[in-house]
Amino acid sequence: MATTKIGIIGLGLMGGSLSIALQETSDSFYFIGLDHNKRHCSEALELGLVNEVVLTLDEISQCDIIILTIPVNGIINISKQFKDLDPKCTIIDFGSTKEKISNVIPKKIRENFVAAHPMTGTEKFGPSAAISDLYTDKVVVLCDMEKSGEHQQNVAKKLFSDIKMQLVFMDAKEHDRHAAFISHMPHAVSYAIANAVMKQEEATSIVALAAGGFKDMSRIAKSSPNMWEDIFKQNKSNLLEAIDSFQDELKKCQKMVEKEEWETLNNWMAEANTLHDIL
Repeated sequence: MATTKIGIIGLGLMGGSLSIALQETSDSFYFIGLDHNKRHCSEALELGLVNEVVLTLDEISQCDIIILTIPVNGIINISKQFKDLDPKCTIIDFGSTKEKISNVIPKKIRENFVAAHPMTGTEKFGPSAAISDLYTDKVVVLCDMEKSGEHQQNVAKKLFSDIKMQLVFMDAKEHDRHAAFISHMPHAVSYAIANAVMKQEEATSIVALAAGGFKDMSRIAKSSPNMWEDIFKQNKSNLLEAIDSFQDELKKCQKMVEKEEWETLNNWMAEANTLHDIL
């Protein structure tokens, strides 16, 4: 069986976990890594996430498949630097926003490019955070597929299917609005909860009293600020709409408590309970 060369730009949780998952499906892959963080490069080699590390984009451009698991602004910057790609080369980005990325990819490589968002992750980062089942049974949203070449579409669909992901197809603009409510706004809320508590409580009290609920809600506040700053920038208008919607609901709760409208509050909470009938 011919060896498929897979280049991974960004040797952290997402890229490392993808390597592990693909290695479990076949032994015909050869992984080449690129990362500006030298420690990540050495860790990825030690952990067997890549077979070799290169220093330049030109070197990784020779791969059959190139995966971009870097912050969304970096995806845009790197996409403008690719040149002389093989017509069958497939570039897949894993960015959490899609509209701006999809629209600014240079025309000469647009058919090489597949805009994807695997809806998964943890608050941990770096090669050592990589796990084998990060992608298993999770959703991957494939956006604006009509802009990708037929070969690239098939490569992306097979890759994600092989690691047992559920494929969803969506317009990039539609994706970003949904992602703002379901992913980006909850991250903003988690950061806000963490900051609010730290400004009011001593560390000893937090450690003594923090139970499962607080830990669950504040967990994603450990996510990379640099990565999420870029996401918030690219999805600003949708994020602000989502935050406004959240604030409206929080104000309802505040007023019901102030006015001691306990039955109304109970009904409001019961309505929220129905979310988990969907999930």
